Amino acid sequence: MNYKIVRLNTVAKSEVTSSILIIYTGGTLGMAYDRTGALVPFNFGQILEKIPNLTNMNIAITVISFPEPIDSSNVNLHHWVDMAYIIYENYDSYDGFVILHGTDTMAYSASMLSYMLKGLSKPVVFTGAQLPISAMRSDARENLMTALEIATSKANGKPIVPEVCIFFNHMLLRGNRSKKVQSVHFDAFESENYPPLAESGIIIDYNYAAIKPFEEGMKLEYFSQLDNNVMVIKLFPGITSKVLDSCFETKGLKGVVLETYGSGNSPSEKWFLESLEKAIAKGIIVLNVSQCNGGRVIQGRYETSKDLLRIGVLSGGDITTEAAITKMMFLLANEKNEAEVRRKLVQPIAGEMSLTGVSLG
Repeated sequence: MNYKIVRLNTVAKSEVTSSILIIYTGGTLGMAYDRTGALVPFNFGQILEKIPNLTNMNIAITVISFPEPIDSSNVNLHHWVDMAYIIYENYDSYDGFVILHGTDTMAYSASMLSYMLKGLSKPVVFTGAQLPISAMRSDARENLMTALEIATSKANGKPIVPEVCIFFNHMLLRGNRSKKVQSVHFDAFESENYPPLAESGIIIDYNYAAIKPFEEGMKLEYFSQLDNNVMVIKLFPGITSKVLDSCFETKGLKGVVLETYGSGNSPSEKWFLESLEKAIAKGIIVLNVSQCNGGRVIQGRYETSKDLLRIGVLSGGDITTEAAITKMMFLLANEKNEAEVRRKLVQPIAGEMSLTGVSLG
C-alpha cells in the first residue's frame, strides 16, 4: 500500500526522549472543515498549528496515513491486516504506537489487533474524537495528547501499558474489553466487565493491577490470516424459525456469535433448539454472548439456558460481542481444527475474557 508518511522530528525542542508512530486510518479526529464547511482529511504536516503543545513533549513523531482515509463503518479484514503489519514492520524503530481511528468500529479493531499481535511488549493506543480537530470544542486535542503520553510512559525503563488499548475522554480501557456506548457524548466508550487501565486528570493515574505486566524478551508475532465466514445473531422476541434457519443455511458459515438475553437465556421452544442443534451438528460453532453490556453468560443458571449447554452451545462468559466475533475470525483462520477453535473460544488468549463463569458448553 502506498502510505503517506509525515515526520515531525522537529517537535522536540531539546533531547528526544521517545519516538512514536501514529497510524492515521481515518475518522473524525483527522478531519477538518474546508471553506465550504465540508469535512476533508486533515494535513498532519500542519498538526503543530492545531496542537502547539506537542512541542513540549520532546518526542519524535512519525505519521503514516492510509492513502485514502476510511470511515470506520467501512473497516474490513484487509484494513486490520494493514494496521497490524505497519506495527510489525516498524516495531523495533518506535517506543509506542498510536492509531487514529473512527469511533464506530474502534472496539472491533482494537480487539482484533490484540489477537493479531502476539507477544506485544509496547503500547498500542487507539484513539479518536467525536468532533474534528479543527472544531472549537473538539475532544481531539486532549485525546491525542494523552494517547501520546501514555504511549511514551515508562516505569523503571519499561513501558507501563504494553498492550492494545483505547484512550477516550480521560479513560484508558483495554481494547478487547471496550464497547462504544455513546454517539453524541464525549464519553463514548465503556468497559463494564474490566476496570479502566488508567484515568487522566491532573495526572495519569495508572491502575497497575489491571494492566498486562511487561514481559522481558517477548518476541512479537504477527498473524495475517483471518476468516470472516461468521455471523452475529441477536435474539429478539418474535424471532422465527424461518429467519434462524436462513442464517444457519448461509453458504460457508463456520461460526455464530449468538447474542442472548441476560445471563445467556434464549427461547426454549423445540424449533429453536432443533435449529441450533442441527447447525452445530454440521460443524457450525455457536458462542453464547449476553446482549447486556455488563455481567456474563452462565449457561444452566436458568432453565432457558440449560438446553443450550446440552446441545453444545459454547459459553462466552463476560466477553463483548466485538471481542467475540473478532476472536472467532482469528481462531478460525489460525487453529488447526474445530476442536482447537472451540477450546480457545472459551479461554482468554489476550485478556479479552475472565475465566470465571466460562465453560466448554
